[in-house]
Amino acid sequence: MPYITLEEPRPSKIKIMIFAEGTVLKPKSLLTIYNHRTYIPIGNAADLTGAWNQQEAEILYCTSRRGKHAEEIARLLLRYGFAGSKLYYREGRQKYKDIVESVRPDILIEDDCRSIG
Repeated sequence: MPYITLEEPRPSKIKIMIFAEGTVLKPKSLLTIYNHRTYIPIGNAADLTGAWNQQEAEILYCTSRRGKHAEEIARLLLRYGFAGSKLYYREGRQKYKDIVESVRPDILIEDDCRSIG
């Protein structure tokens, strides 16, 4: 599965995968819903991922963006201080479920979208 490295993974006891858009990042307003570069953190999501990381969880993300566009989301995660080692994205005909089945996280946090499959 293709991914962008956010930081070097640390030894971990558990893998947590989080869908970025709609779960830890959101648009500033409805007018910017399609402008992913303007997304902001939801509540204290960055602090939560940091706390989980301190408890030896490996934090992984998945984005709806494809290919080079995934870099926009990676920049946001880094800018806002989200803990995590990788941001996975889809290529070609891959579906979200393909990423989840390949990575096999212990915990999956997503926004209950139908596209997970």
